[in-house]
Amino acid sequence: MLGYVFSFLSRKTDFYVGGGKGSAEKLVLEKFRLHEKTALKKAAQEKQEREEEEKRRKEKLAKKKEEEDKASGEPKIRELTDEEAEKMQQEIDAKKQQPSSSEEDVTKPVSEDDAAAADAPTEPSEKEVKKSKEEEEEDEKDKAKLKPNIGNGADLPNYRWMQTLTDIELTVPLPVKIRSRDVVVDIQKKHLKVGVRGQPPIIDGETYNEIKVEDSTWTLVDQQNIMISIEKVNQMEWWSRIVTTDPEINTRKVQPENSKLSDLDDDTRGTVEKMMYDQRQRELGLPTSEDQKKNSVLGNFMKAHPEMDFSKAKFSG
Repeated sequence: MLGYVFSFLSRKTDFYVGGGKGSAEKLVLEKFRLHEKTALKKAAQEKQEREEEEKRRKEKLAKKKEEEDKASGEPKIRELTDEEAEKMQQEIDAKKQQPSSSEEDVTKPVSEDDAAAADAPTEPSEKEVKKSKEEEEEDEKDKAKLKPNIGNGADLPNYRWMQTLTDIELTVPLPVKIRSRDVVVDIQKKHLKVGVRGQPPIIDGETYNEIKVEDSTWTLVDQQNIMISIEKVNQMEWWSRIVTTDPEINTRKVQPENSKLSDLDDDTRGTVEKMMYDQRQRELGLPTSEDQKKNSVLGNFMKAHPEMDFSKAKFSG
């Protein structure tokens, strides 16, 4: 989140240079220490309240136990008389002689058809077998993919990137400080090249999908970090990598930022929320919104035609 904020300030404002050298850092530290002090004070107060509450709870329990002990005049362990022991033993013997429900079930005769049906293995349906195979194949493919970083991108040896549904923030750290004129950044619709003049490119390849070139920009931060803002053409999908030669991330494990949905128009937001819902349903092995809609239509049809027998019908997904 902080990366997005500082990237925005560097690209869209004069935050770093408008107030003179060091003024931006001083402002950030002042605000940080102010809110840090408030947060620490609040945490200490909450801790003290929890400790006091726990102390009161323990005192209340101890007092209650003490009152119960005083109210009980009899000892906790009482020796039975001979008559009471004999009566208890008779009750235990009587319970042992009564057949349990499970024993009664065992003594019931079982027909040959019932026995054969019980012994026969249950065959999974064709749809269940197909679904299971598809899930196994997807799981095998996903095992080789990277887990997304906190920004839904990847931390690679030479650079790191984060993404939302609409754009990508790419950061390329350099081993030494350079000038802006020595930076090489070539952003095309389906190709990206990033590097330093006179050296082999750090990134050079076909991109995962198309880029809005006119809305994509780059900047050099602290003379040592090339930061590139990439605007996606298709703003309804997650990229699994920047260029096709990179290792892929598992986009099924992407965690969308709910707060960003408020920035979308109603139609796009509805589509995104539907995609997020269907993704969660698939991960849990539950029907998607489309499956639920089909099941609802089918259920209404079956209710409207009770005279029809659907017991042997096969329904395709």
